[in-house]
Parts: sequence; C-alpha cells; structure tokens
Amino acid sequence: MPTLYALKPAFQARLRPLADWLARTGVTANQITLLAAALSIATGAAVAAFADHRGVFLLMPAVLFARMALNAIDGMLAREHGQTSRLGMYLNELCDVVSDLALILAFAIAFPVWGVVAFAIAAIIAEYAGVLGVAAGTGRNYAGPFGKSDRALALGIIGFLIACGLWVQVLTPFVFPAMATLSLATAINRIRSGLRGDR
Repeated sequence: MPTLYALKPAFQARLRPLADWLARTGVTANQITLLAAALSIATGAAVAAFADHRGVFLLMPAVLFARMALNAIDGMLAREHGQTSRLGMYLNELCDVVSDLALILAFAIAFPVWGVVAFAIAAIIAEYAGVLGVAAGTGRNYAGPFGKSDRALALGIIGFLIACGLWVQVLTPFVFPAMATLSLATAINRIRSGLRGDR
C-alpha cells in the first residue's frame, strides 16, 4: 500500500546539494540525527508548555517538515558519503522513536489523553514492525497506509488548523484513535509484506 514515502527520492534530490555541502564542511550523519531528535523534543516541550497560546502549534508543521528534511539528509550523508556505522543505525532508530513520542504526546494537552497515547504506542509498533524486516532478512519495510511521513503530514495539518483557529471540535475525540487504528493497520501490513519478502 503506497505512502508518502514513495516521494522520498524526489525529496532527497532537492536536498542533495545541501547534504553534499554539509559533508564537505565536516558535519556527520549522526550529528544530524541527534539534531533532529533534539529539535523534536524541544518542540514537543514548547507546545505542551504553551498550548494555551494556539499560535505555538504552528511549530508543529514547521518542525515536522524540518525533521523529515534532516532525516533525509542524515540518510544521504550515511549512504553517499561513507558515514554508515553501527552507532548510526542505533541512533537513527532510537531517535526516530524518541522524536515521535515527543511530538505526538505534546497533543495530549489539546486532545483526549488516551487517544494520543494509543496513537503514540501504535506508531512505535508500526516502526518496530518495519525494522524487524532487517532481522528477518528481508530489509526494512515501509508498507503503508500510515508511515512516518504520513504521520508527520497529519500532525502538521492538525497543528496548523489549531493555530489558525480552524480546527473542527467535533473531530477532537476521534482523530487520534483513527490515526492509532491506521498505524496498527500499517504494522500488520508491514508484517505481511515482510513475510512475503517485500519491502
């Protein structure tokens, strides 16, 4: 099932000149990975602390886009500039989980906590199901319908609508449980794809 991940090659092509420049200046993939995590944690903390000021939710789409760009850049630095390492693998996967938790849980201030927590847990399960493809020998699995890029887009839209006063309150009890359900469906699809040997 397709996801926004299919657009990654085109996105990387746009960022490649920046990645090449960073490599020439001595910036490493691991530094970019840690920067993305630090930015996500700081954003989650800021949104949670200042949620009474709806404008703070504009940080979400901006930072989620920046995080996607940083994730693409760290991958290019690793693969295209000889910076692949075991430490980088651990940092990449763990920092992704930490970043997801920080950004998702910040919404518990404005939405029912149980739904936000359910989404956070389901998102981690979906990513773990994808990573397990490596252990199974079929490679990392990116099957949809609700991968990391899709989650980022959804959270960015929600943050933007809240900041602009356009959020439809009737959706509040349902949106995070719905995203949790989509994330669990993603985990199931990734397991099925992995068993078939797909990526």
